[in-house]
Amino acid sequence: MARANFFDRAATAASQVLNGFDLASFEAVLGNHVVGVAFDGAAAMSAEGRAALDLTVRLAARLYPNLAILPLETAAADLAATLCNLARSINPEIGLSQARDGITRCVVVGDTAADLDAPCFYAGSQGWIARLSTTEPVGSGASANPFGAGAAACLAAANVFRTVFADQLTDGGPDADLTLSTFDFERTAHDPEFGPVDVGEAHLVGLGAVGNGAVWALARLPGMTGDLHLVDHEDADLSNLQRYVMTGQDGVDQPKVEIAAEALARTSLRVVPHRLRWDGYVQQRGDWRLDRVVVALDTAKDRLAVQGTLPRRILNAWTGPDDLGVSRHGFADGKACLACLYLPSGKVEDEDVRVARELGIPEAFMQVRILLATGAPVDGAFVATVAERLGVPFDALQPFVGQPLRTFYGRALCGGVVFRLTGGARGDRATVPMAFQSALAGIMLAAELVKDAGGMAAAPTVVTRLNLARPLAQYLHDPRAPDRSGRCLCCDTDFVGTYRRKYAAGSASVAWGS
Repeated sequence: MARANFFDRAATAASQVLNGFDLASFEAVLGNHVVGVAFDGAAAMSAEGRAALDLTVRLAARLYPNLAILPLETAAADLAATLCNLARSINPEIGLSQARDGITRCVVVGDTAADLDAPCFYAGSQGWIARLSTTEPVGSGASANPFGAGAAACLAAANVFRTVFADQLTDGGPDADLTLSTFDFERTAHDPEFGPVDVGEAHLVGLGAVGNGAVWALARLPGMTGDLHLVDHEDADLSNLQRYVMTGQDGVDQPKVEIAAEALARTSLRVVPHRLRWDGYVQQRGDWRLDRVVVALDTAKDRLAVQGTLPRRILNAWTGPDDLGVSRHGFADGKACLACLYLPSGKVEDEDVRVARELGIPEAFMQVRILLATGAPVDGAFVATVAERLGVPFDALQPFVGQPLRTFYGRALCGGVVFRLTGGARGDRATVPMAFQSALAGIMLAAELVKDAGGMAAAPTVVTRLNLARPLAQYLHDPRAPDRSGRCLCCDTDFVGTYRRKYAAGSASVAWGS
């Protein structure tokens, strides 16, 4: 089977979604399926159609070992070669064909029905609008707006996954025919036009899976202008390919900000990469007036740190165990700020205690604390002890000797090495989303940036959330209230006063604490 070399991470993600997960069975099911991507000349000649096909292949190639790229007309043949090359850039060993026989599920883009003996999901779009049907083609619009097309690709990928693993999902059947506007996230055909958008000065913080989804969408808006700062201190590693839709094999060990900057090079944005953590970036910047910050970070702690720097406007996206979504925040405006959504409740486990516990050495949390703080390499004795406690061969973990603990933990546990060696019984238990979940969250985040910068107020609430593990709900908005406990930053008079001084008309640069 031509499974990807990051398959362990994909299996880890699926184990957190599927009931009764068994690694061998999961691998066997995937091997028995061929996912088709079918399209006609109309889709190949449409910007929206090409966008939907591009993202569909980026998503499917990360999980399924066998794809059929199926042009339905001669006019679509050239695009088929491009899509095959894209699939190989993600998984060089992927099985590719252009044969109808053997296809077990198919995503179809364009105006032409696919004559297949397999369930088909017709994906299409019209600007902001995503459409999906199980019965007939829905077509693709001619606009340069990628949001409806990207959402349709994610919805189609989710439906393929849910039908392949239907017996292991609760309420996980396919969607009925649906229409969803990514402008206001209503089940309507609301598709307002918009011209070139100037983002002014904006920051995209976090170039992980959600950030990759945002970059995918922004890269398809060539008319956007302004300064976009990319902030992330990490390099991409092999396990990231499981859900980083803009990262291929050639991106492994490359800075995430550089991968994103290259993807955005054909836009009119002035892209400025910063290979730094957020706190290091704002200290280096000096001017703490931050007009618009787009947050695609992994942890509540990191989000609280962003809110603590008091940007004028924050747009945030996340994936969680049960859902994904976006949120929109000002500050001291009577609505929930970003910190309101992420205030800890109860006792929060320290990172060193959590990492030590997950490595099977809870008693060594002080040693773990020092290794995390200093970045010192782990030695053979440390790795041997972890291997013994986790019940895996030392030889499998020996390549990590001499690497920093964060690298060892991230690649051995989070990357799925231990997960595979133990048949799924041990490994990272943190949330690992499916690729279509992260991509959709990122696309929604990019859409919020465009709407916010373009003065296009749309969603009626602070939070919008979707659950792709089941058919899409009718109502997607969550009317979150601000925190009333008095613990939040937006309840603190010093923070409120500093925010108001920072963004008063004509105010000079305001440093922290002024």
